[in-house]
Amino acid sequence: MRQAYPQAISVLLKHLKQPYHPRIKEGIIRALTVKEAIGVGAPPLIEAFKNVTAPDPFVKQHLKWVIGNALSVVADRSVFESIVELVQDKRHGQARAMLPLALSNMKDERAIGVLIQLLADGEIAGHAITVLGNLKAKQAKPLIEKFLTSPEPWVRQEAKKALKKIEGRVFAGMDGSG
Repeated sequence: MRQAYPQAISVLLKHLKQPYHPRIKEGIIRALTVKEAIGVGAPPLIEAFKNVTAPDPFVKQHLKWVIGNALSVVADRSVFESIVELVQDKRHGQARAMLPLALSNMKDERAIGVLIQLLADGEIAGHAITVLGNLKAKQAKPLIEKFLTSPEPWVRQEAKKALKKIEGRVFAGMDGSG
């Protein structure tokens, strides 16, 4: 069973700024991926995302993805513009994959427009589809339908799921109908 540790958040945030080995840094970031860090964790994590350094490009992208995952939990409306800036910056590549989820958690009406724009971004369009489905964004339906023929199987599957959510249908097999 997970226990809350709100007192540790400030200590973890201080250590986030230190030049630790990437594995240590990852542990700190994952420890900040908790609801107790909402309101205080996002700005330092955004800064860390922008300034990740690692000798190996794969490690750098991995750390950015881990930070994006943390932001999907701790980001709030106060950092909406910063998250939009990061998710739209293609220099960050697939490390942006979890940032659409961060947008959806903010309950900001502008998120749907940003997510619709992200459908044109091949690196993270599938993630935007997932979130648009979760938000039941009816205005995105015709755009998501185009992904039913995507060459990527997982993107086709996410498009099917999203459309079912938008249309208010139950997933096949979950309603006992097969």
